[in-house]
Amino acid sequence: MKNARNRSKTLTAASLLFALALSGCVTAPAETTKTGAIVIPPTGPGHSAVRKAAGVSQAAYIYANSFYVNPVVRPVTHVASISSYILKSSGGAARRIAIAGAQMPQLRGPVPPVAYREPMDLDEWERRLDAITRTRQSTGTIDFLVDGDEYFTRLESAIDEATESIDIRTYIFDNDDYALSIADKLKQKSGDVDVRVLVDSLGNMQAMQVDAESQPDDHLAPLTMKHYFRQDSDVRLRRTPNPWLTGDHTKTTIIDRQVAFVGGMNIGREYRYDWHDLMMEVRGPVVNELQHAADIAWARAGMLGDIGGFVQSLMPTPEEAADTGYPVRVLQTRDFDSDIYKAQLAAIQNLQSFILIENAYFSDDRIVYELAKARRRGVDVRVILPAEGNHGVLDLSNTIAINHMLEHGIRVYRYPGMSHTKAAIFDGWVCVGSANFDKLSLKINKELNLATSDPGVAKALLEKLFIPDLLASEEITSPVDVTLGARIAEVVVDELL
Repeated sequence: MKNARNRSKTLTAASLLFALALSGCVTAPAETTKTGAIVIPPTGPGHSAVRKAAGVSQAAYIYANSFYVNPVVRPVTHVASISSYILKSSGGAARRIAIAGAQMPQLRGPVPPVAYREPMDLDEWERRLDAITRTRQSTGTIDFLVDGDEYFTRLESAIDEATESIDIRTYIFDNDDYALSIADKLKQKSGDVDVRVLVDSLGNMQAMQVDAESQPDDHLAPLTMKHYFRQDSDVRLRRTPNPWLTGDHTKTTIIDRQVAFVGGMNIGREYRYDWHDLMMEVRGPVVNELQHAADIAWARAGMLGDIGGFVQSLMPTPEEAADTGYPVRVLQTRDFDSDIYKAQLAAIQNLQSFILIENAYFSDDRIVYELAKARRRGVDVRVILPAEGNHGVLDLSNTIAINHMLEHGIRVYRYPGMSHTKAAIFDGWVCVGSANFDKLSLKINKELNLATSDPGVAKALLEKLFIPDLLASEEITSPVDVTLGARIAEVVVDELL
């Protein structure tokens, strides 16, 4: 019976995946560049067909890898992934029913004014986090890089300056014109330094089927980045396995094992030119911890699978340099481990003064419930969402959360355009990274955030991100229309996404 249920889930997920790729598919010839790379013609009757045929091919690879290769090569990861998914989903469903049916209604009534109390004791809070997450702080420094111009300018310089190694772990390495310019830079650099690129199979397949609005009409896109990187290059590229169609949403780039870039930006035109987003430039001993996580993910994506990942996990991390900077904590979402979720949930429950959140996808019922409770005990709660999201289902689900928050006195703002930022300040405790406030990020996919109570970091995030974004945003002062589609979307997001 259990195998039958799992098989049904497999077929359902697979059918959804292939529906995206197969719609309207026919075959058509592709062009060949001078280097032999297969590209998608920018215009003409065969354009759509070639792209969809490429999508089918990649979807077939993901399906085979997820359900036939992974059980053999990565049996531990395979079993852990589905077991974790079932446990987290069943527990989350029960909790959502309790919140909707009994707990949220108890919060009705007048909303008290903001109390403006002293913030929580951050030293005590960090000690509590040691126990809540079973993680320990390292040290380092964080500089915030807001939007593509600031981040990618710095990233390109860091790539040029690399002398030993470049490690990129990303959800999407797109096939648009800007992504290719980064790829070309990496290919050129690979003759002198070790270059590794780890991309998520599912995320990359989906991205390569959609063009950025600003994409030039004459761009020749390669069918796959795997083949593009192999042309005239020593770049080593691996695709993250997707057991049970789960993903690795982490975004880290590490240069020479000395400097790391961490945050929400993938590599592509949207992130460079079109969207509002945030990355961090990180230095100090904490980079060793980030490198260790990247090395394990790289090994697990190799031919040895779980064995390679296990052996790599036993390898000692490089000796830490002398403590520099201030305490910084690495938080992750992994199988049976939702440190990002647990830490932020506990922060909401314990904060006394204020919370600022900016996130694109806001659908976790318990987060909304705890924010409502915080506001009703006098905490100043403010949430920034994008005015124009990039995922229809998640955008619709956001409307449900917006109305819940407004009902309980939470101030909600719409940032003009698309904000892909994932950042929060809880009474001075900062948590920034790749994780959204939805089920996928908080419980299912691989994610990585950095957190610190350093007052200088909180001040910098306020000045560089939150204050400008609050000023640029329009506050929502009345309930938004909730359609039947939005209610259906909420169920889909709660149970599947």
